[in-house]
Amino acid sequence: MSLNKVLLMGRLGQNPELRYTPSGQGVCTFSLATSESWKDKNSGEKQEKTEWHRVVVWGKMGELCNQYLSKGRQAFVEGKLQTRSWDDKATGAKRYTTEILASSVQFIGGAGDSANTQQSSYSSSSANSSSASSSSMENNDIPVPGHATFTPDDIPF
Repeated sequence: MSLNKVLLMGRLGQNPELRYTPSGQGVCTFSLATSESWKDKNSGEKQEKTEWHRVVVWGKMGELCNQYLSKGRQAFVEGKLQTRSWDDKATGAKRYTTEILASSVQFIGGAGDSANTQQSSYSSSSANSSSASSSSMENNDIPVPGHATFTPDDIPF
């Protein structure tokens, strides 16, 4: 038996980047910072360490992350670790990266307001599937302009 599960809550270090595969599948990437702090036993000074995590989100969920997340915004990510390799074009050397393949992303706080407690959740039952991911929204706190016209069928969640 084995288990590959990651749970992270942190802040985005940059705006998400959305790209599309040749088949039209969206893939969003962003960096998420997690920090821990402690008091140094010898000096008594407060110490802090920040870890940066590369997060990959596929399909409609990735498109929603690109639309609603931004630098500094807090998010809770659930997923699994994945290591990829490729050949460096310049040197020909084998390169590796380890990233979080997200299966669920919760948007915490409002855009630009870290004290705000609004929360939206998007998840996918198959985040790395080549077909469009199914998305769900647990909380309907996303602002919609008053002049927007759409039917319930147009809403992606």
